[in-house]
Amino acid sequence: MRKKIYEAISELSDELYEDMIKFTQKLIQTPSISGEEKVVADLNMAEMKKLGYDDMFRDDQGNVVGIVKGSQDGPTIMYNSHMDHVSPGDTNNWEGYEPYGGLIDICQVDTQEKEGEQAECIHGRAASDVKAGEAVQIYAGGLLVKLKEKGFPIKGDFMFTGVVQEEPAEMVGMLHLIDKTLAEKGLSYDAMVSSEATSLKVYCGHRGRIEMLATVYGRTSHGSAPWLGVNAIYKAIPLITKIKDELYPSLPKDSELGQASISLNIIECSPGALSIVPDKCMLSIDRRTLPGETTASALKEIQDIIDALAKDDPEFKADVVVKKALEVSYTGMEFQAEKVMSPWKISTEHAFVKAASAGLEGIGQEVKYGYWDFGTDASKTCGIDRKPTIGYSPMQEQYAHTPYDKVRTDFMKKGLEGNVAIFLNVTEADARAFEKVKW
Repeated sequence: MRKKIYEAISELSDELYEDMIKFTQKLIQTPSISGEEKVVADLNMAEMKKLGYDDMFRDDQGNVVGIVKGSQDGPTIMYNSHMDHVSPGDTNNWEGYEPYGGLIDICQVDTQEKEGEQAECIHGRAASDVKAGEAVQIYAGGLLVKLKEKGFPIKGDFMFTGVVQEEPAEMVGMLHLIDKTLAEKGLSYDAMVSSEATSLKVYCGHRGRIEMLATVYGRTSHGSAPWLGVNAIYKAIPLITKIKDELYPSLPKDSELGQASISLNIIECSPGALSIVPDKCMLSIDRRTLPGETTASALKEIQDIIDALAKDDPEFKADVVVKKALEVSYTGMEFQAEKVMSPWKISTEHAFVKAASAGLEGIGQEVKYGYWDFGTDASKTCGIDRKPTIGYSPMQEQYAHTPYDKVRTDFMKKGLEGNVAIFLNVTEADARAFEKVKW
């Protein structure tokens, strides 16, 4: 039976391939900056209907969900993509490609191991983050529909989720979808597969992210008489120096995820006038965390430096907080969000990862493991909910957010087959595959 179903996957992927590629082009040709995802959401709903999904709906925030019900009871595996993307930036940097063109050609592109070769690619903004993966996941559900029609037993439910507003890095779409929408509808999930770029490798985690704002306070005076004021910029210098030279080198390391990091990315001051000594200097800090670190522990590291500086300098005054942002979805829903994403890591020995890997091996794909440099909405599913989570997709991380945004079409076909094979194998696994992730 297993050999026959793998043969059927290959045959059906050939049958669906051309439509999947056209759908990917259509998604790329449809701008969907964060907060403006409605048309792409409409396209996703229409495509799932065309492919024969058993159920689909849109929630009040604009997230979309499609479900392919199995012919037998079993776990629910969420396949997740985000529908938004970042700005294309300066179109002059796109080397002749239109950011929303969705053009297909033969070009120089990386192999799985980042060695250059010629291959067919689709070009355009979000090709690699994550519209190609989105199309592949939606068509994986469509392929499962066809397997059911052919009489193959399908255990468990396939749940595609397309969420809004991932790019601002606050998980507002994913949080609302899981904690409110699915809960209200009596739905749940047992594990998640992310479509973020993995080059057909199985990705098993990433560092977390905290955006902090440290404010150093001074006192204004006329710029012609700086001795009458307290210059907040000057007062910020020892704090910056200690963060760079003392805190950063002391941060922990992880054998797979690398070192925790801290980066001062924005400096602003107020009142911000040439003739006024500033009384505030604001430092925007990007802190990447490892499993075991918390928001509270990261804030304390900065606060301890502030306290030590204040002890030595009576004029030094500062504080540090987590940054917040007001996000508004295309449906008009407002969400006050903290700029925090949790770190997570799942062992390659976890039963879910082993079952997913066995599925890929079953269709002839060599399994390699990796970890993202950037953050994803898996911070919710695994970082917070501790549900088994992996990344698997055809896109390549090095092209995300760049003017070289593209995806290999041969990787997309393999990704379609691989996603289906993962689903079929993990849903046959025993309860250990769905045990909560620990670190």
